[in-house]
Amino acid sequence: MLSRIASSLFWIGRYVERADGTARILDVHLQLLLEDPWIDEDTACRSLLGVMGSAAVPGPITREDVLRILAVDRGTPASIGYSLTSARENARRAREIVSSELWECLNTTAARVPRRVAGDKVHDFFTWVRERTALAVGIVDSGASRDEAFHFFALGRSLERADMTARLLATRSLTEASGPSWTTILRSCGAYEAYLRTYRGVPSTRNAAEFLLHDRLFPRSILYAVTRAVESLRDIEPRHERAGVSDRAVRLLGQVQSELEFRPVAEVLDDLPAHMSTIQDATSAATSAITQRYFPESSAPSWTGERR
Repeated sequence: MLSRIASSLFWIGRYVERADGTARILDVHLQLLLEDPWIDEDTACRSLLGVMGSAAVPGPITREDVLRILAVDRGTPASIGYSLTSARENARRAREIVSSELWECLNTTAARVPRRVAGDKVHDFFTWVRERTALAVGIVDSGASRDEAFHFFALGRSLERADMTARLLATRSLTEASGPSWTTILRSCGAYEAYLRTYRGVPSTRNAAEFLLHDRLFPRSILYAVTRAVESLRDIEPRHERAGVSDRAVRLLGQVQSELEFRPVAEVLDDLPAHMSTIQDATSAATSAITQRYFPESSAPSWTGERR
């Protein structure tokens, strides 16, 4: 497969997942700002921009500023508008591989992203984004051969999903006293009902964190996403070494996988933001390693600003 095609498929997967994850995080936190009058809006908005990797903005920041920067601004790499537009552009570059259904889905979605979202339509917009990204993923899952093209798409999605779940968990500590509850975070991941079926009780800090960090069966847990990324890398290039692992991306992700499997959740909760930052750094380093190995001619789009 041409490196140009592999790069486009990888980034289609990442951008589709990034749009979905960003919509989920914003939907939860912007609604929280409306419902809780005791939250300092400027501090909460700045913290959210920082977690999402957006550059610092001078002056007071409001809910409307966050919506503009992270939802519809096509010049911000962390925004939904940028992600959906970039997914469409990558699909155009790989048009000979991308199916007509996926192309039409991404092309229509990018064309319909609004330049501005009215205050009473914010939730509807985020719901629309989740539905359109789910449609794109469903088209690939149901109609693509399980070849290299599929695995590059799945690899991009898995890395981005691990990163986005880590960001969502990091927001738990933005405003600890009045921040999003674990029930809210589980709902934002589409995990609430799956959690109830697994633990059969009201979400507790330990159980909810364990479910989103360590669960081997839930698709949005970090461990599940990292495991799928490692499997995709091995499907793309099966191992032939008798000892060790030569693929740097597999080593980086394998270290994260081992940490998640063997570190007790109580230790992670002691400093959740730091552990989530470590996972984000690992996915970023793995992305760089994948870029150098499989598509070195491509420039890797990345998050900007601090991720604290």
